[in-house]
Amino acid sequence: MASQTGENQQALHRITDMTRLISILILALHFYYFFYGVFAHWKLVSVFSDRILSNIYRTGLFNGFNRTKLIALGFLLISLMGAKGKKEEKLSVKKGFIVIGIGTFLYFISQVFVGRNSDLVMISLSYMLITVSGFCLVLTGGTLLSRVIHLKMNSKDIFNKENETFPQEQRLLENEFSINLPARYHLKDKVHRSWINIINPFRGLLVLGSPGAGKSYFVIRHVITQHIKKGFSMFVYDFKFDDLSVITYNTWLNNQDAYQIVPRFYVINFDDLTHTHRCNPLDPESLLDITDAAESARTILMGLNREWIKRQGDFFVESPINFLTAIIWFLRRYQDGEYCTLPHVIELMQVPYDKLFTILRAEKEIEVLINPFVSAYLNDAMQQLEGQIASAQISMARLSSPQLYYVLSGSDFTLDINNPDEPKIICMGNNPQKISVYGAVLSLYVTRLIKLVNKKGKLKSSLIFDEFPTIYLNNMDSLIATARSNKVSTTLGVQDFSQLRKDYGKEQADVIMNITGNIISGQVTGDTAKQLSERFGKIMQDRTSFSINRMDTSVSKSKQLDSAIPPSKISALSSGEFVGLVADNPEQKIDLKAFHCEILNNHQALKGEQDSYQAIPEIRKLDQAMVIRNYMQVKQDVLDIVEFEMEKIVDDPALQHLIIKKG
Repeated sequence: MASQTGENQQALHRITDMTRLISILILALHFYYFFYGVFAHWKLVSVFSDRILSNIYRTGLFNGFNRTKLIALGFLLISLMGAKGKKEEKLSVKKGFIVIGIGTFLYFISQVFVGRNSDLVMISLSYMLITVSGFCLVLTGGTLLSRVIHLKMNSKDIFNKENETFPQEQRLLENEFSINLPARYHLKDKVHRSWINIINPFRGLLVLGSPGAGKSYFVIRHVITQHIKKGFSMFVYDFKFDDLSVITYNTWLNNQDAYQIVPRFYVINFDDLTHTHRCNPLDPESLLDITDAAESARTILMGLNREWIKRQGDFFVESPINFLTAIIWFLRRYQDGEYCTLPHVIELMQVPYDKLFTILRAEKEIEVLINPFVSAYLNDAMQQLEGQIASAQISMARLSSPQLYYVLSGSDFTLDINNPDEPKIICMGNNPQKISVYGAVLSLYVTRLIKLVNKKGKLKSSLIFDEFPTIYLNNMDSLIATARSNKVSTTLGVQDFSQLRKDYGKEQADVIMNITGNIISGQVTGDTAKQLSERFGKIMQDRTSFSINRMDTSVSKSKQLDSAIPPSKISALSSGEFVGLVADNPEQKIDLKAFHCEILNNHQALKGEQDSYQAIPEIRKLDQAMVIRNYMQVKQDVLDIVEFEMEKIVDDPALQHLIIKKG
């Protein structure tokens, strides 16, 4: 094949050279015929040449002065079409055409010398010299054009934007659980309307985006409003209270006809006690066995000591958890849980060791938990004991405040939001300036709530967590994995995967990321953008490559699979612009699951709606004296419990062996 190509190229060069030679020959005949007298004066004529010239004359070639010149120029241009010059990057098409234009001008302007009453030899020489100069300039210009490098690149798409577009779902797919967000996207150079159809929110929804990307405004608020309109019971973790809580409250007010039994609306807010309900996260009816107490103890201590999350299993992490578990379960068993609240747990932990260990030993179910601490105390291993217990006492002491005690010691409602008989919508507010304290308590609330919600035979419910890493939920991946069959929708708002890894540890963060079926991401960078790009997959894209050698420029076009949404594009998303992937159902298939679009919010309508919102009403009148009185009552309750239990043990000979007396 190569040899055939070489022969064809060689034949082309021969044809080009022959055509150019014909052009020169015709121009020479033009000079010889029209200036025959000059050639005769120079004695450059003969009988043989005259005979040939007369034969050519009969063909009509010399009918008109410019006819031969035009024919010669035509052959020259034909020869230039096959010219192959040495390529140079600095040459331009404009320069070649300028030289050709000057040459053509000289080639025909030389005719002005013909017919002048001057020396015939001078006229002839001037005419031929100017005509040949024009001819040579046309030849030079054509050669320059053949040496120009022609690269037909699409300069309008220098960032490969159009090549990385792909078809997206344009149908509106709804069901009784779905979240549907209107959007628009680019396909090549056209804009199309589309829909982000989260038709199965029970497979989990992860909303990513750096601050200002629009997570709450473009996504989370619509999850809240659409799920309430579809009759969901709901829990909303409002990191910057009351941004989402006001939306939830007003949507609930305006859509109560969506429910068979209208849910009650509750708020937990530690900053303004007149606008909060009271709820006991350690409600004794929800603590069915000691494992529930252990889970609650782990949640509260992990929330207070986030670095412990990565050290689970260590002796000095598990020991405080066991100690707190024993305290919680003791209060759960004492008088059927009448004093089983977190404030009572905190105060009981501060009781002196000899009395505390004595009354705890009286409860058989926690004896195995408390024995290591008793042994360390009796053997004067105080350094070890302090290492085991003091870390729990110090951490829990941070929660000792009248405001927290007031909210945590009451019981206005229970956390079973999807109870068919008493559905609820609960908003819990955090304060970014008090994350370390409030976050731990809210983590306990949510852990207990999830335990109650994730059961069969309940109503459909929606759990929404804004800034999810600011609270700690143990086994969050299990909730997402198992809650689908129980109709529990989970929405997690996260700024970046690195934030999730920092607060939850790499293993659990990776599991949460990979187990989530629906992902909507605004602008993120680094490893997060890379992982998302890999998850979105690849599409077939056009590729054009150019090869420049000494004599030619070759263009190669191909198609290859490349990232549908590269990391650089995810890192440069504008506010309101999102990429993502949705999950589908067996009965509602979605072929085009990936998307890269701009979510369309009706800004004026949302602003008008927001301006008409009612503030969350005051729940109760309250003064500081009532809060302090409740605080002191909790402390007195614990003193009474210790005093009563010690008297009972001292007065009962069968229990006196439990009394700890350190010699």
